[in-house]
Amino acid sequence: MGIDDYGGGQASHADVLVVTTNDVPGHTVQQVIGEVFGLTVRSRHLGSQIGAGLKSMIGGELKGLTKTLVQTRNQAMERLVEQARARGANAVLMFRFDVTEAADVGTEVCAYGTAVVIVPRS
Repeated sequence: MGIDDYGGGQASHADVLVVTTNDVPGHTVQQVIGEVFGLTVRSRHLGSQIGAGLKSMIGGELKGLTKTLVQTRNQAMERLVEQARARGANAVLMFRFDVTEAADVGTEVCAYGTAVVIVPRS
């Protein structure tokens, strides 16, 4: 598996900037739109469960589960960006992920932050 299988984040040309900070250097928050989030729940398939069980006996990274979690986080982030864009935002500040188990059948991933409109400082 390549680096794309284990990473995420935005492309450099994204129309909605997503940052973990309170502000964006060189920009002013013109309007606060409010909280936005993207949510997804993924179940684990039998093959990855069996593989994870065997791997746990000998140790090491559970690559199948890692790849699934990366895909899940990326999907949650895409949904967050879609919601921010639909509400008129061009940025999301204080971006975070929350990951929890969903009733022992899968993993819930929520990407959340504050949708805003930013403008460059003059």
